[in-house]
Amino acid sequence: MRAITIPTPGGPDALVIDEVEAPQVPAGSVLVKIHTAGINRADVLQRQGFYDPPAGATRVPGLEVSGTITELGEGVTGWEVGQRVAALLSGGGYAEYVDVPVGQLLPVPDDMDLRDAAALPEVLCTVWSNVFMGARLQAGECLLVHGGGSGIGTAAIQLARTFGAHVAVTVGSERKAEFCRELGADAVIDYTTEDFVERIKEITDGRGADVVFDIIGAKYLERNITALALDGRLTIIGLQGGRKAEIDLGALMTQRKTVMAATLRARPGEQKAAIVQEVASTVWPRVLDGSVKPIVHTVLPLAEAGRGQAMLENGESIGKVLLAVEEDA
Repeated sequence: MRAITIPTPGGPDALVIDEVEAPQVPAGSVLVKIHTAGINRADVLQRQGFYDPPAGATRVPGLEVSGTITELGEGVTGWEVGQRVAALLSGGGYAEYVDVPVGQLLPVPDDMDLRDAAALPEVLCTVWSNVFMGARLQAGECLLVHGGGSGIGTAAIQLARTFGAHVAVTVGSERKAEFCRELGADAVIDYTTEDFVERIKEITDGRGADVVFDIIGAKYLERNITALALDGRLTIIGLQGGRKAEIDLGALMTQRKTVMAATLRARPGEQKAAIVQEVASTVWPRVLDGSVKPIVHTVLPLAEAGRGQAMLENGESIGKVLLAVEEDA
């Protein structure tokens, strides 16, 4: 089968399309013929040599796909050959076929575009597991999202609004600011000209954000903690601004603030399955009724995966960049 490989870590041109052996289907899994795959920042880090797949996972990049089940593994019930699905993966999405544990599948109804479905599993599971399950965002609270125009950011805006929270986002351009406002953000902060700590305090009448959802890491750590309200929760999912920073533990203790960090990809399979099942029961109905929509910037051929990753690195895209694996995708 065709798949993207990374013979030597490096820039976008390190991604090479090659012929590799199709995956076998273990018990409890299905084989999916991939229609469309999503590009995520974790894929970029893997290409650069900074983020190895979990032990035992394929080295083909790609954390989410849509497609059609072509084979059932031993013991699989409740799914059928020919069924349309979306899937959260530990890897393997930049290819023609991937094996998926059944707990990480989401059903795609006939009236949903398979292309759009590929834009949803990773962002919905990331936002739900970190903002709602981990940081326990509640209706009426304020969420501050860094990178509002990203795939993660656009999903966070929609989920926060859908479940009754207020949401402020940081962006780096007026183009992204306007898009986030149209999507439902209550406030937009331009991090190139504004101090997000001062602005979130103004927006909340001095309280601060109840939850901060961060992709930057060390560079923003101290300011993120300052931006939190009493009993606020900071959840970190990215390290674009570095890995190491000091924390004033006194500020955390006296103001009852919490700092947590997690990666979706590194979670064991049972945790991924639990997250997907929560998304299936709680979030997926909002997708089906149109309350939460996939935000797709562009769809490129599989062979142009490097170009797609460059769009993420350059901050060019709003929402998701996808790879068409099937010719009609």
